[in-house]
Amino acid sequence: MILFCAGMTGYANTGTFIIALLLVFLCLLMTWGAQQSQPISHIDEKSEQIVNRAIEVIGGAPYLKVTTVTGRGFYSQYKEGASQVPLRFVDYLAYPDKERTEFTGEGVRVVQANSGEQGWIFDGATRTIKDLKATQVEDFKISMRTSYENLLRGWWHKAGASASYAGRREAGLARRNETVRLTYPDGFWVEYEFDAKGGLPAKVIYKRQRKNPDSGENEETTEEDHLLKPVSSDGITAPFVIDHFIAGQQSSRINYESIEYNRPLPDSLFAKPASIKALK
Repeated sequence: MILFCAGMTGYANTGTFIIALLLVFLCLLMTWGAQQSQPISHIDEKSEQIVNRAIEVIGGAPYLKVTTVTGRGFYSQYKEGASQVPLRFVDYLAYPDKERTEFTGEGVRVVQANSGEQGWIFDGATRTIKDLKATQVEDFKISMRTSYENLLRGWWHKAGASASYAGRREAGLARRNETVRLTYPDGFWVEYEFDAKGGLPAKVIYKRQRKNPDSGENEETTEEDHLLKPVSSDGITAPFVIDHFIAGQQSSRINYESIEYNRPLPDSLFAKPASIKALK
């Protein structure tokens, strides 16, 4: 586009010169239109200070250079406030949008892999491999949107979201959290709370549509991730316990035993296997 516009300035006579000017003007309009179609993101000064402090507390430059994360531990679902039988898991993350999680429990293995807009799941109980349903892909996209990694690593800029300071909140006895709200062009928002004293991520809050099991109707529900038990390994600090709440009731707990950073993860790990025998 720039080369084409620049080439219009070499015309000599009046007629072609006027045509050239019109073409240049058209080029400028097209360039301006292309710029306008790009999402525009924004972050206010206070939010930027909170985010920069959190990055430094978590690990600074080495944290921002992390490209893969391998986590191991136990995953527990909660029912009516009680923890169910925990499942052992191994979770592989390749930033920005690839994840594979393997669950094992009671002799059964389940593998779910996501890569951008696609994904697949292996059910060891039925010995089947299937593509993920649209709702499962959407769940993954929401998990990526709401992770504190999204805010700290700046992935939200590409989506044209805006970050704004939402004030201080009570966080327990003599404790306060600083809150940053991330708002997307489609109206979806996420609030991230950071410990006012230490600067670490403490809580994530957002709302989404979920089907009410009693009425069958979609309802807007508040969901929260409580980020607990910060542990440092390889100079990077991460929460080793993550409690998830839906409408004020705990629904799950992730309890890490170990987290490794920048371990090589081949693309084949996330690719759908051709058969069960090919599954690794």
